[in-house]
Amino acid sequence: MLIGIDWGGTKIEGVAMENDGRELLRLREVTPRHDYFGCIRVIRDMINGLETQTGQTGTLGIGIPGSLEPVSRLGKGASSTWLLGRPVEKDLHDAIDREIRVENDADCFAASEAVDGAGAGHNVVFAVILGSGAGAGIAVGGKAHHGPNNSGGEWGHNPLPFPNVTEMPGKPCYCGRHGCMETWVSGRAFEAEYTSHTNEELKAREIIEKKRKGDRLCGLLWERYIDRVARGLATVVNTLDPDILVMGGGMSNVDEIYDDLPRELAKRTFSTVFSTPIRKAVHGDSSGVRGAAWLWKS
Repeated sequence: MLIGIDWGGTKIEGVAMENDGRELLRLREVTPRHDYFGCIRVIRDMINGLETQTGQTGTLGIGIPGSLEPVSRLGKGASSTWLLGRPVEKDLHDAIDREIRVENDADCFAASEAVDGAGAGHNVVFAVILGSGAGAGIAVGGKAHHGPNNSGGEWGHNPLPFPNVTEMPGKPCYCGRHGCMETWVSGRAFEAEYTSHTNEELKAREIIEKKRKGDRLCGLLWERYIDRVARGLATVVNTLDPDILVMGGGMSNVDEIYDDLPRELAKRTFSTVFSTPIRKAVHGDSSGVRGAAWLWKS
């Protein structure tokens, strides 16, 4: 069987799957935030639990919230900052004492949707995560693509294109830069925009509900949000021109995004024609853990 682990910032999830993608068992634990070795212990115990409860031994694929620097193999670019500079792959291997494959969680998400999700049948899949953070992964031929610098899909840490005067220099990002896409198009960024205008804190879904009921401010904030997502993805279309854009994360559950985003993207891309399908992830929050398991797909 195939075992996948999704090491997330708020949860660690594991799945045991048959080679055809049928799930045998799923386990989930709260992430011990800022406790690096505590996370590794949870992952070790979760693997033991999956194998004990299924009575089978599986291959091990692990998706992490960041990536590995290709020379030193130390953690980099992680929103879960307690992974930064750590020998993540070595420490996981030492704890588990088995062969493992480790990839960025967004790349796992892309691979999952490319194999048997919204991107199935498409060669080049660009999968966007608009959740508490913002990022992306690329899959080519059903496999995660990361490149020689292990930086493929780091869309969330590119600057917002064509910023206006109110968007410069941009908000500080945990990566040390200002104005990263993540600071503009994550769910948290959308909520922060509302708070900055009202001094009231609402969840994104509550803001969307107010928009649907005709609240003018919430409607304007949604238009601004879509404009920023479109600006960011236009550079992807102009550079990579993927066969499909697959959307994941909490903001992907807003149905309006699939009507509003294509229209705005069509205005922003260099080509006079924009026909790239934009689809919601089939496996939703489960794509990351399934993609980690698919790291061993032949």
